Amino acid sequence: MNHERGVKRITRGELLLLALTAAFLCLLSGLYLHDRAALDLPAAVETEISAPPEEPELSPLDLNTAAAEDLTELPGIGGVLAQRILDYREEHGPFETAEDLMNVPGIGEGKLAGLEGLITVSGEERE
Repeated sequence: MNHERGVKRITRGELLLLALTAAFLCLLSGLYLHDRAALDLPAAVETEISAPPEEPELSPLDLNTAAAEDLTELPGIGGVLAQRILDYREEHGPFETAEDLMNVPGIGEGKLAGLEGLITVSGEERE
């Protein structure tokens, strides 16, 4: 009995063809996985970045002519402190320098430093 009867032998040409087919399938699989990975990445979205609007440059507030409403626009100055400034101005006369503001109860060196460049006194020498 011939045991090789139902078995066909693979020739070199067929073996070469199988190897080329396997290499081609590996290449296609690699390309598929590469494209799939590219799709999983978040898409880059271009957005326009705009700078915040510039605040208008305000001229310093004159302590000798400012109303209570104007004073409350200053950082750290509320309605009570604005009224104290007006009361002090009425009782002692106009401020001679911005540093005189420290004579008003509730205003110290820290609060005055926070107002630097935002307040002035009419007649005061400017640097």
